[in-house]
Amino acid sequence: MENETKLEHGAMDMKSVPPKQSARQSFWELIRFAVIAVLIVIPIRVFIAQPFVVSGSSMFPTFKNADYLIVDELSYHLGDPKRYDVVVFRYPGDTSKFYIKRVIGLPGETIDVSGSTVVIKNKEHEDGFVLNQPFIGSQSDKNAHLELKDGEYFVMGDNRGASSDSRYWGSVQKNLIVGRALLRLLPVKHIDYMPGIYQPVE
Repeated sequence: MENETKLEHGAMDMKSVPPKQSARQSFWELIRFAVIAVLIVIPIRVFIAQPFVVSGSSMFPTFKNADYLIVDELSYHLGDPKRYDVVVFRYPGDTSKFYIKRVIGLPGETIDVSGSTVVIKNKEHEDGFVLNQPFIGSQSDKNAHLELKDGEYFVMGDNRGASSDSRYWGSVQKNLIVGRALLRLLPVKHIDYMPGIYQPVE
């Protein structure tokens, strides 16, 4: 009986030890993991969010050179950019380049810029209203006038004296807008959700 018990326990112990995977099985497990990872990561990277590193000072003081951002690409597939959104877009003059600016004018509006003062005319304000802009980092003496068509946006940098924007090269088509700034991850001490967001009190 004692021997039978020992043998029985030994059999149970053998069953509890998982069989070793062969090198071939391990290889295919690794391949399967890589494929699954790619199928998850690529759609997120292409359609939902992507990283963006700020280059230059056109959005100072809201953003500084080398700030590391995560850009939300999904929102503008579901809706339209709003006034004051901070957006990343392809530069209309060279779509291989990416710019970051703030949305100032919306489709169908007329924009008049006199220095750092912006007057906007639309259906709700036919006589125009002066835009509230507490985020401006520097003043400018550049003037501009632009009537926006459907799907066109007027964008400006917060650092008005050092920004190449719609005052110089015109509007941005919606199809060139990649997304809005969702997260600032670097520098660590400035980690922020929806960095640069501004919601005026109506």
